[in-house]
Amino acid sequence: MDHDQAVAQDVDGDLTIGDLARRTDLSPAVLRMWESRHGFPVPRRLASGHRRYTEGDVDLVRQVLRRKDAGVRLEVAIAEAAATRTPGTGSIFAELRRRHPTLAVHRLRKSTLIALSWAIEDECCAVADRPVLFGAFQRADFYDPSAPRWRELSRVARSAIVFAEDWEASTADERGPVRVTLDADAPMLREWAVVCDALDSTACLTAWELPGQADVPDRQRTFEAIWTVDPVAVRDAARVAAGVAAEAGIAAAPGLLYDLADSPAPRATSPAGVTALFNRVVAYVDRLA
Repeated sequence: MDHDQAVAQDVDGDLTIGDLARRTDLSPAVLRMWESRHGFPVPRRLASGHRRYTEGDVDLVRQVLRRKDAGVRLEVAIAEAAATRTPGTGSIFAELRRRHPTLAVHRLRKSTLIALSWAIEDECCAVADRPVLFGAFQRADFYDPSAPRWRELSRVARSAIVFAEDWEASTADERGPVRVTLDADAPMLREWAVVCDALDSTACLTAWELPGQADVPDRQRTFEAIWTVDPVAVRDAARVAAGVAAEAGIAAAPGLLYDLADSPAPRATSPAGVTALFNRVVAYVDRLA
């Protein structure tokens, strides 16, 4: 018996790959092939490596099969289904913790997050070819000091979208990125994020603010943070951000979701690229210390 099938269904209702196969009349081998070739369906990985799926994944696989039976090519049917997938929690941080539990979590001050963000933004602007960019700033006044940087990033990006609350309090800039207003109950209101997804360069920083810091000076506020250059993790972060933008009614977001439905092209992490990013981080941390 397949090892994934041998693991009992989780108490929270998650499905094993065997459960998903039985519910959709497919074999686990076919589901693995779809995941390998098309990045679909996207499982949650336990720390043990076992796959877990939801009822939503069952519906999406059935949608693909219906479209395929209607004569649509498999890769097109999968892209259509993936583009309709909801962004889950609406939280970049939570989604990366769920899908990539081995990523290290660090407690960092906001001043350190600024240094990491500037390093990622600079490296992305310098080497990435037409990247897809997302930034989460919590509040519009937190974004304003970064507006000139993001205006420059928008010039080299295929798409640039930023998230915050109450943009009306900020100066409009038609040359800058697309602005998404977050609802009062949006998980991303507590988050900080920079996501750069490109064919030749990927990086993501995401963090959530720990509660109970109303009286803490702004740059001393503490966050739990994850950062990675893994293309698969970065693509997952980009999908969540694009999904939030789509739910907010941003016209370009559904097309982004369609483009981001594919798995990133396989590539080895370049030691030179990681070193360049690390050097930028050290320089900015030293400057802000």
